Amino acid sequence: MIKPTVREKKNFGFADVPEDTSFEAGYLVSVNSGWRSIRPVVNTDKCIGCMQCYLYCPDGVISIQENKAVIDYDFCKGCGICSKICKPGAIGMERER
Repeated sequence: MIKPTVREKKNFGFADVPEDTSFEAGYLVSVNSGWRSIRPVVNTDKCIGCMQCYLYCPDGVISIQENKAVIDYDFCKGCGICSKICKPGAIGMERER
C-alpha cells in the first residue's frame, strides 16, 4: 500500500520575490534587431504592481518601479505573454512605430 506524502506548507509573500532579474540585460538576450512588429505598452493608471508580467516575461525585460511595470524595449521581443497574463488589462499590444 502506498501512503501519500505530506508536504510542509510554506507561505510566500511579495518580500520573497526578487525585485529585478539576476543579470543585467544583455547577458541573457541581445538588443532587439528591429524585427519586432508589435510591442507591449503599460497603462500606468491600470497597473497595480502585481508582478505577474515580471514573473512570466521569458526575456526578463520587465521591472517594477514605483509599483508599476516598466518594459525595456531594447530587449523586448514582443511575444505578448505579459499582455495575456495581465489580469487588470494594464498591458496592451500596439504596432511597432
